Parts: sequence; structure tokens; C-alpha cells
Amino acid sequence: MSAIITVDNLGKQYALSGTGAPAYATLRESLADAARRLFSRAPASAQKEAARSFWALRNVSFDVAEGEVVGIVGRNGAGKSTLLKVLSRITAPSEGMARIRGRVGSLLEVGTGFHPELSGRENIYFNGAILGLRKHEIRARFDEIVEFSGVGDFLDIPIKRYSSGMKTRLAFSVAAHLEPEIMIVDEVLSVGDAEFQRKCLGKIKDVASSGRTVLFVSHNMNTVRQLCNRVILLSGGKIQLDTYDVGSAIDTYAVAATLTRRWQQSMPVSTEFFTLNAFHSFSDNVESPRINFGNADSIGIFIDVHVHRYVPLLNFGVQLSDSSGNELFFSLSTDGAEKDWPIQGAGRHKLFAYLPSRFLNAGEYTARFIASLHNERWLLDPETSEVVINFTVEQNSLISPYWRMRRPGLLAPELDWRAI
Repeated sequence: MSAIITVDNLGKQYALSGTGAPAYATLRESLADAARRLFSRAPASAQKEAARSFWALRNVSFDVAEGEVVGIVGRNGAGKSTLLKVLSRITAPSEGMARIRGRVGSLLEVGTGFHPELSGRENIYFNGAILGLRKHEIRARFDEIVEFSGVGDFLDIPIKRYSSGMKTRLAFSVAAHLEPEIMIVDEVLSVGDAEFQRKCLGKIKDVASSGRTVLFVSHNMNTVRQLCNRVILLSGGKIQLDTYDVGSAIDTYAVAATLTRRWQQSMPVSTEFFTLNAFHSFSDNVESPRINFGNADSIGIFIDVHVHRYVPLLNFGVQLSDSSGNELFFSLSTDGAEKDWPIQGAGRHKLFAYLPSRFLNAGEYTARFIASLHNERWLLDPETSEVVINFTVEQNSLISPYWRMRRPGLLAPELDWRAI
């Protein structure tokens, strides 16, 4: 399939001037600046270099085929928004090139492309004209745009009087319904309410299924997983990963952005009895951290610990709570029969345990590392332990055709119902 977007060795450089003059310099400031330049020992070229620069993007190359839905992810400052602005022709690249075939509909910032003095009605036609549509083509889609946006009662009010949510709803509706060949969407959907976000996601799915191309930037990995068939992970203005294995890319991003920040700051943790080397959640590979799961995925907890002073009562485990702080359970390595305890002496021990299958509801969870001398005292207790993992169960995927969204209640076990 031919490429509808071609990016070759793209780079964008911005100047960082820490010594720029004020917009309205006083006479004293002007004279002082002139004296500084006169008596400076630095050559003129060096003085001009005082304004530092940085590369928001560098050596970025990729192709996007027609009909692909590509998620662009990365931490803040990775270059995501800059890339979309270059592709949308809002800013020019400093080096390399980006070639695009077809009309581009962009939704990058709240109100982008709107004239604040024009009404909502006038801005719909204004945006359509920018996309190269004739008036009758816009008119044919006008009612659908207004109905989807939900701002029909305010169509003849200037855009500058709209709330940010209203601007977002109208901007998305225009971008989605005027049918550009390429749709570029930044994180702005977070401005809208939950119901409108669901409508937007459904519309993006419709756009993608119609064969149009979508570039989608989001920090919501659940949304990326639902929408995208390919992910480009940016880091420091460069491509770290470009893959059709969406789950792998999400895990790579999430582990780097969240897991490391959350618990590696506390590693290693040492007491007179042990040193904790690692603590993470995983799925299939016990030593590969993962923090995004589906309801049907295996969810395991891994503990790597070195025991310095062994006593039979020493145990390790996990306390699990939900995003509201409700304690769901805690489990210790000494829960089973004594002969089956996984730690029977000093030295390094790698422990793991799986949560029951299809047990957790969709939501965000905190797993907290705990350790104790059984029935004597806590070494790291559930209230104060700072060694935590934050992970997400993204959706329910029960075999039943009747449950696809989050179920009521804290947990969502799939019980084995049978007839007598």
C-alpha cells in the first residue's frame, strides 16, 4: 500500500534565548547592553551564540500507509506535539522533509483554526474553506456537524464566548465530519466530558474503518490500545520504537514513564533481615515488568529479595488496593503450608504469584510491597511501605456477550456457574 505520509530525516530546532532584550528597553538598559558588547572579550560570533537552541525533533523518519491508525506516544517534551504541528503545516521543519498526500484535518489545541470573532456557524464554513471544500459540500454536512457537537443553541454566538469544552466539541466535529483524508488529533479530547469523549472515540473508529488515516496523540494508553494498529514511541525528539505490536509499545512506554518513576526511586530497600532488589507486576514473562493489562490477561507479582538473616517467620508479600484507597486483600509468602514456603534459608530468592484469573474489575490499582516476621512485627507494613506498583486493568473481556464495560463493584470475578 502506498504511503500517504512520508517523513524523512525530519528535525525541528527551537532557539532558547536567555539574554534577549525586553520588548521596550530603557535608555539605561540599551547603554548597558552596548557597553557589555563593546568590552566583552568574546568574539562577535560567540556573542551571537548566546541564544542557545535545542532540537525538539531530530532524525525522525517513518511512512504511514493509507488507512492506518497510528498512535504517537511519549513523555511530556518527547516531541509529539511538535511532530503534529510540522505535519499540519503549522510550523516548518528545520531539516528534512514531510510529504503528505491529501487534505489534513487537525485538532491540536482548543480553538485551533477558529477565528474568535466569528460565530460557530461562520467558523464551520471557515474551516471547510480551509480544507478546500465548496460551500455546498459544507452545507451538506452542516446539520450532522452541529448535532454531533451539541452546540446548536450557541451557533450564532462568537467563538470567543465559548467554553473550552464547547470549542473542543465543535472543533472535533468539524474535523471529523468534513472528511479529510488524514485526521490528526492531539490530547485535546481530555477537555471534553466523558460522554463526549466516548462519542469522539466512536467517531475516530468510524473514520478509521472508512479507510482514512489517523494520527493520534494521547497519554491514555487504554484509548491507544482500542484505536491504534500501530504505535510510534518518541523519546527526546527521536523515535525509540515504531511497531505494530501495540501492546508491547504501550508496555515499553508505561514502564519507562510510570513504573520506573514510581518504585525504582526506593530501590534497593534494606533491613537487618533482607535487601529488596526488584518488585514489579508482569504477565507472561516473570522478569519483564508490565503495568497495563486486560481483564483476561495473567497478572502476576514478582519479588527479587536477598535474605541476610534468615528466620522461619520471615515473609514477603503484597497488599492490593484500588484507586479509591479500598484495601482489596494482602497476601504473604507464608500463607500456605510451612513445607511449601518459598524461602527456606538465607541467600537470593526470586518469588512470584499470580492473581486469580479474571478477578479484578477494570480500573487502576496499587500493589504495595510488605514484609514481616509472621505474627510478631511488620518490617514493611501496608500503611507505610513506599515500595509500590501502579497498574491498570483496562477493560473487561468476559466470555459472556453481555459484559464489555466495567462491571459494578470492586471486583469482577468470573464464577463457574453450573446446573445440578
